[in-house]
Amino acid sequence: MATKEQTEAAAQAASGEAAALEARYDPATIEAKWQARWDAQPDLYATEPLTSAKPKYYVLGMLPYPSGQLHIGHVRNYSIDDALARYMWMQGSNVLHPMGWDAFGLPAENAALKNNTPPKQWTLNNIAAMKRQMRRLGLAYDWRYEITTCLPEYYRWNQWFFLKMYERGLAYRKKSKVNWCPQCATVLANEQVVNGCCWRHEEQPVEQRDLEQWFLRITNYEQELLDDLAKLEGWPEKVRTMQRNWIGRSEGAEIQFELEDASAVPEGEEKARKTGTALLPAREDVKGSGKKIAVFTTRVDTIYGATSLQLAPEHPLVKEMTAADAGLSDAVAALLDQQRKAREQGDVGAIEKHGVYTGHYAINPFNGERLPVWVGNYILLDYGTGAIMSVPAHDDRDYDFAKKYGLEIKVVILPRSHGKAAADGELEPLLPFTGEDSLLINSGEFSSLGCVEAQHKMAAYAEEHGFGKATVTYRLKDWGVSRQRYWGTPIPMLYCGNCGIVPVPESELPVLLPDNVEITQLGGSPLARMPEFVNTTCPKCGGKALRETDTMDTFVDSSWYFYRYTDAHNDKAPFATETVAYWFPIDQYIGGVEHAILHLIYSRFWTKVMRDLGLVRNDEPVERLFTQGMVIRNGAKMSKSKGNVVSPDEMIATFGADAARMYSLFAAPPDRDLDWQEDGVAGVSRFLGRVYRFAMKYADRAKADAGAHGAPLSPESQALLRKLHQTIRKITEDFAGRWHFNTDIAAIMELVNMLTAAEPAINAGKVPDAVVADILRSLTLLLAPFAPYLAFELWERIGEKSVLLRAPWPKFDEALAREEQIEIPVQINGKLRAVVRVSADADEDTVREAALKDEKIAALIAGKEIARIIVVPRKLINIVVK
Repeated sequence: MATKEQTEAAAQAASGEAAALEARYDPATIEAKWQARWDAQPDLYATEPLTSAKPKYYVLGMLPYPSGQLHIGHVRNYSIDDALARYMWMQGSNVLHPMGWDAFGLPAENAALKNNTPPKQWTLNNIAAMKRQMRRLGLAYDWRYEITTCLPEYYRWNQWFFLKMYERGLAYRKKSKVNWCPQCATVLANEQVVNGCCWRHEEQPVEQRDLEQWFLRITNYEQELLDDLAKLEGWPEKVRTMQRNWIGRSEGAEIQFELEDASAVPEGEEKARKTGTALLPAREDVKGSGKKIAVFTTRVDTIYGATSLQLAPEHPLVKEMTAADAGLSDAVAALLDQQRKAREQGDVGAIEKHGVYTGHYAINPFNGERLPVWVGNYILLDYGTGAIMSVPAHDDRDYDFAKKYGLEIKVVILPRSHGKAAADGELEPLLPFTGEDSLLINSGEFSSLGCVEAQHKMAAYAEEHGFGKATVTYRLKDWGVSRQRYWGTPIPMLYCGNCGIVPVPESELPVLLPDNVEITQLGGSPLARMPEFVNTTCPKCGGKALRETDTMDTFVDSSWYFYRYTDAHNDKAPFATETVAYWFPIDQYIGGVEHAILHLIYSRFWTKVMRDLGLVRNDEPVERLFTQGMVIRNGAKMSKSKGNVVSPDEMIATFGADAARMYSLFAAPPDRDLDWQEDGVAGVSRFLGRVYRFAMKYADRAKADAGAHGAPLSPESQALLRKLHQTIRKITEDFAGRWHFNTDIAAIMELVNMLTAAEPAINAGKVPDAVVADILRSLTLLLAPFAPYLAFELWERIGEKSVLLRAPWPKFDEALAREEQIEIPVQINGKLRAVVRVSADADEDTVREAALKDEKIAALIAGKEIARIIVVPRKLINIVVK
């Protein structure tokens, strides 16, 4: 006969089943309900005052370009930072989680040409559409901090920063060879050239042009940018390595070779000089011309092995030489054309090496030997000094060049392993030999020194004798920010016939971008064709002046936007220093690795400039950086240009926003690429339906929860609570570290599977209402970062009155999470043969005994000698037999 408790449990079960039958998971209705409620609470995601006792947490996803519509790639990116923001709110932090728009850029001009829509209108329409999509996804942004970089209240401060940099000599104008994209009809920074093509137009080769350009002296901060990478322990090492390589610090020596006086060639050398392949010995009667060729080398220890000098085709001395030699001029022009084509293809290093002998020799200052001077198509004027010493025995590239043109090859270093023979020059290595753990030979007074020691001593010798010095060079070049297009921040500079270059007074900022402009993308900036914009008055002399018609690189906009978020409506300054001091550095920044040497290095530079202006106190903008993987569809990165995008609107209409968000986090680890499969979204939607039905079935029990679990707990209750606390522990630890959201969601699925399997026990009263209530409440909290709409609905249905976003994150009980028994795989000679169950706290002897007593194991080892037994605690046991 049934007890009273069992009868009540059966009645409750019948009531719950009836409720579950009526309850069908309807994400459209649930999500519309909560979206309306959230919209009616503008302070739901608000930050607390700077005086708050809560720890601050600034979490940020990189702001998007408003191209028209979000795609699933955006959903994945922003679901990551949204999950983290929600988790940190529930952990009791004061969270800043803003969003804005990187709104300047070429696509708006392209759209203006294609659709006859003004760029501003096209951009603002797109922002409205994408903002609507973000709201529909339930992303927890405080829109009161929203910024839009194409609006004057933002770009005014771009101009203000430019003027401050100009005052400090950090902004300057010069004629420069620049990267030109014919499709963009504008200049690209070096970082925007990818494999010789435009970063936006991936199949468009970039050309080289000479233009007057504005630059920012990022090189003033090159060493600090390099040194401070060591502070960024929360950044992926691959990003730090990419920045380190882009900065490209090289330590070496700069040596001055003097060009020989061509009018005083010693007698008897005419034949040897004819081909430029001979290395000529030192002679006292040789005269120098007074013209110096500076060479930077990281291997001054090999200078005695130099057998030629090679100059860039655009080297100033080459221009002098070609002016007097038409044949040389034609040959150098051909080399320059080859170099230009290689630059446009993006890999000068892979160019087929060609050179031409100039007819001149230069003097090696270390030993007086005279080296033929060549021009090489692979020597770049803007790298190092535009000249190299060629040491073919000890450099791969120089060796190939010397072999091709018959230049001499002279060995001056040998491996230490050659011992005394190395010092005596009796052995030669396989050439080219480039090792630094070597000894010098044939190097005058420096012979027998180790290479590293010789580098220091020879650089000091050069400085002591006035023909060189130890020096450092960098690959990083100043940032060219001029763009010959309309849709960008106007550069606030004037050109006066009397006063020259004149900055626009701060009181006249912003220099407004005109609205009614004809976009052609031909012949430079369209602003130059607008007299009402161009013509102005010089603030110094009152005479006529012309405005700068170039606009700023859009990476200027994104170099400091995250500071503006903290004080988005300040009309007196870019932001308040005290506000920024509270929020910075950003605790967690999330975005694509493709920005490693564009946005991320520029923003680091901008932070250091602002620090030196007294605006900020931090040296670096970002404490921790996470680079998410791409979303792949049909074998390619999901992008509008490839025509393989999936609209979140479609997924939301069919499966709901929670399912789309949760699948984007479940299908792959966040740092890996995700292969988009619509069937996977459907599967997640079905799972959420199971959660909803289970919760509805037992919601009344949760509401009627009497409080404590009571004791003793049934085995069924213990098993459910153990799984719950294991799940809480896993997700809590993952949020604090590795972010394996895919396995976190899988753990929630396992918990739900266990709950549904336990329904007969729950219905039979073997699991008290207090345990059911505890599990439902914790399950709802665990779901909140991943499926916020459903979580808010369940929170209300189980009778909770507090705001879920601020509800405390559940804490795991280590004792409850501990397994009573665990499974240990048993191997014989490394092959899995059985699995035994032992107590979770079993010692090695107990595990060994359980394995040997297993019937299958006992049969397999019968009659064999046990050599040893290896026990890996809580992991496996391996029995080695003979």
